[in-house]
Amino acid sequence: MALTLAGAPALAAPYAALVVDARSGQVLHERNADARLHPASLTKMMTLYIVFEAVEHGEISLDSLVTISRNASAEPPSKIGFREGSQVRLRHLIRAAAVKSANDAATALGEAISGSEEAFAARMNRTAKALGMTRTHFENMHGLTAEGHLSTARDMTTLGRHLFYDYPQYYNLFSRTSADVGVKTVPSTNRRFLTTYEGADGIKTGYTRASGSNLTASAHRGNKRIIATIFGGTSGPSRDAQMAELLDMGFRQAGNNVAVRPPSKPPYMGNSGLGASAPLVANNEFDEPGGAGKTIRVVGAPAKSIRPRPRPGMAFDPATSEAVEDVIAGILAAPDVAETDAATVAEAETTEPTESGETVEVATVADPAETLQPDPAMTPQTAPQEVAEAGVAAETPPIAQDDATPIINASLAAPEIAPVPPARPDDMILVSVESSGAAAPAAPELVTRMSTSGGRHWGINVGIYTTQYEAEKVLLRTALSELATLGEALRKVGKSRQGFNANFVGMTKESAELACRRLSVRDTSCTVIEAGAS
Repeated sequence: MALTLAGAPALAAPYAALVVDARSGQVLHERNADARLHPASLTKMMTLYIVFEAVEHGEISLDSLVTISRNASAEPPSKIGFREGSQVRLRHLIRAAAVKSANDAATALGEAISGSEEAFAARMNRTAKALGMTRTHFENMHGLTAEGHLSTARDMTTLGRHLFYDYPQYYNLFSRTSADVGVKTVPSTNRRFLTTYEGADGIKTGYTRASGSNLTASAHRGNKRIIATIFGGTSGPSRDAQMAELLDMGFRQAGNNVAVRPPSKPPYMGNSGLGASAPLVANNEFDEPGGAGKTIRVVGAPAKSIRPRPRPGMAFDPATSEAVEDVIAGILAAPDVAETDAATVAEAETTEPTESGETVEVATVADPAETLQPDPAMTPQTAPQEVAEAGVAAETPPIAQDDATPIINASLAAPEIAPVPPARPDDMILVSVESSGAAAPAAPELVTRMSTSGGRHWGINVGIYTTQYEAEKVLLRTALSELATLGEALRKVGKSRQGFNANFVGMTKESAELACRRLSVRDTSCTVIEAGAS
């Protein structure tokens, strides 16, 4: 991204650098790593991080049509040239921002997610704080120089590491040397380094006169992965040469057998607390293009706990419940092997780019063959805190709704607890212990799991994986992300010639189809199956 005429030399900018072992986060080299400097287009790393988060949580989909605003179309180069009022699919805007570093695409992405530049910048700053980027402040989503828009080499390296571990299914974007953005194929601003440094697979370049030539880069060799950031390079070629030296030093110093300790993914908060200018839910399949979602306003609160009373003789044990939750948390916290071989990275498109200086008409129909799908070698990760906020708003029938104001008012009242337990279902097996001799108090009844009869011989498949552990982990994550329809389903891993099938079983056909529809909104592949299918 440049603000000067082609060929104009960069002004002298302060130099800073940081090198870390991506597996553990260990710092291998640093120089002025905490100096607050202009990040330039490294800013787009945060823009894309939030877009990936929004897609994962159903705020918007990859095929949503985003209307280009006057503000977005008027951004200076680097840009694609999207015209005001044209509609572009989100996946093409993501490619344009990640590969071409297009300012008009970055602005359109921020406005699609949060409604305005100011609201999106507020979300960027809140996310930066959650990621531990303590010396970063954003004023815009593209990185053009603005007062107070500053970051550090340490914070940008932290962000690059989070991109790799938090959203591995999208990381292949940063390794592409060119990309189709819907109207043409554009070259990557980082293609020189990607094609000349062994093992390089990302991440992002940046340049303004105030910042100099910046670069956050990642490379892997064998079982090692190094991430480094440079601020203040005097030119693109000299910056790339400096980065090669830093990464070489990192590979020499990094240990061979280092435990992978991914950074903690921050909790999802969406656009909450960003003010009235932020849309509540961006385009999804339940909304018209460009329309906002619905707000659920909860009126009142339960007067007392709605936890059901325990059966006689079977008291609830809080300690046991907490232990179960700790076990689930431990399973989900297991480190993922997120490093991939270079062969798993998506192949770059080879079409020759066209000139980008002219204004172009944007096609409103995307090529269905062009998809921004997860890399098959990288398992999409679903955060355990995702509990289908967008899905609830879409699937729950409204209690009261005014056409002019799309708000659902749901009143929660304290439940009435019947003094007598309800009758047992016929298919529930009861085992009792009889005692001989004098009459004795009734023995406690042990209740087994209810059978899956009565039409519950359907299920869903959410993928085939190379190991049983991987399939079990995906099942657990998926169940936690879609409690509304999968809370009662049984998780089952079936072995086949292709691998380990991750299945949910014990469902009715209707509940299985509903679960698949809701998972599809989050771009999670799903197939309805009958009992007995592996």
